[in-house]
Amino acid sequence: MVIYSIALLLILMYAIAQLNLLFNYLSAKKKKEVSVEFDFSKPNEIPVVTIQLPVYNELYVMDRLLENIALLEYPEGKLEIQVLDDSTDESLATTAAHIKRLQATGLDIKHITRTDRSGFKAGALKEGLKIAKGEFIAIFDADFLPQKNWLYSTIPYFKDPEIGVVQTRWGHINKDYSLLTKVQAFALDAHFTLEQVGRNSKGHFINFNGTAGVWRKECILDAGNWEGDTLTEDLDLSYRAQLKKWKFKYLEDVETPAELPVVISAARSQQFRWNKGGAENFQKMARRVLASDTVSKKTKIHSLLHLLNSTMFLNIFLVAILSIPMLYIKNEYEHLKVYFFVMSFFVISTIIFFICYWYMYKSVYGGGFKQFIRYIGMFFTFFSVAMGFSLHNTIAVIEGHIGKKSEFVRTPKFNINSIKDKWKGNKYLKKNVSVNVIFEGILMLYFAFGMYSAFIVGDQGGDFGLFPFHLMLFIGFGFVFFKSLTSKA
Repeated sequence: MVIYSIALLLILMYAIAQLNLLFNYLSAKKKKEVSVEFDFSKPNEIPVVTIQLPVYNELYVMDRLLENIALLEYPEGKLEIQVLDDSTDESLATTAAHIKRLQATGLDIKHITRTDRSGFKAGALKEGLKIAKGEFIAIFDADFLPQKNWLYSTIPYFKDPEIGVVQTRWGHINKDYSLLTKVQAFALDAHFTLEQVGRNSKGHFINFNGTAGVWRKECILDAGNWEGDTLTEDLDLSYRAQLKKWKFKYLEDVETPAELPVVISAARSQQFRWNKGGAENFQKMARRVLASDTVSKKTKIHSLLHLLNSTMFLNIFLVAILSIPMLYIKNEYEHLKVYFFVMSFFVISTIIFFICYWYMYKSVYGGGFKQFIRYIGMFFTFFSVAMGFSLHNTIAVIEGHIGKKSEFVRTPKFNINSIKDKWKGNKYLKKNVSVNVIFEGILMLYFAFGMYSAFIVGDQGGDFGLFPFHLMLFIGFGFVFFKSLTSKA
């Protein structure tokens, strides 16, 4: 009962923090922010920019990436492109050939390779930085497709010498491909509207999202450069930079399209890396944030909850597992019923999330009654699938907190641009099913038992208070279990 209550209380605290971010978000939308910007009509104000493309075995998307980057508009002589290629397969040769063709057109593009993959993505970025000509460093992962005017939409903000990073909002070129991509888009949209704007507008710490953003080279070096000791090197460097008083500029209105993972094994590897990296960064950065004399109390609270983002999956998993024993305890021990008011915390948290995410959804997709009905379905689908990932993500979080090291596993890319495109035969997909999938199947049955229990507990004709919760858990774990078994190349 104590563990259950603490977990529910932590979820409620996180929900209240989200509500505070919603108020910040709505407040920010009303303000007309004025920023100093470079005047690109004056050649002496146009800085040199280096674009870094960290890639590793990206056979299916390299041509698309290079063709897209070559279209970016920027004054001649002011743009350098580094392809930081750690590949170990045939894509290394095809990428080299494509780069030679682009070089022949006069494009300043270099193919930089390493003999070992130490530091993974962080190591590649650090290596490229040593020889980068640019004062500003734009970074794109292999599945991102920036618009032609992207540099003109971001670089001007660096006229303010205190700005160290400009981050843009991710878009989704294949959002409607499947239920899985719709759920991922929903979660990312919440982060890139509500959370990023809500934090940035009040001067709280935000994070560079690993891609679709620009760093001031001086900021990277001042913050201690890239480090590969966590799986989310972007979050790590972001916090070190902000502790050094560098400002981050978040541009919600600049959308950078990207491809979402279309197979659940790819989504699982991405989720594992993000959630484990979040926990690793909590262990690395929490004390530094708390010890800082220059960070406000409110920013410290938001920072800790931000770093504990992924740990919410652990709390959700604990609440889920313990909810069935709690159902029986509640109905067997009359004198303990008063303690079960704590269960209402989860209902309150769900209502808060429902309200917060509606404003996000309305901002991205528009309002109106029809959209609200669609939103209701999407919200509960998202909630169910997110809970279905809770075992997988809890393992990642625990590994991160206890310091267990693991390799940086890249997310397989597919070159999926429309519903008609196929992913079958992708050579990078895992062929084996994780043992965790078996436990997810067992949990599906466990929560089916939870629904059955609603009918038989107590002597008052059952207790259906937790039935909707167990139904969503049953659907969520069932979705993850069956998708993991069937979505193989």
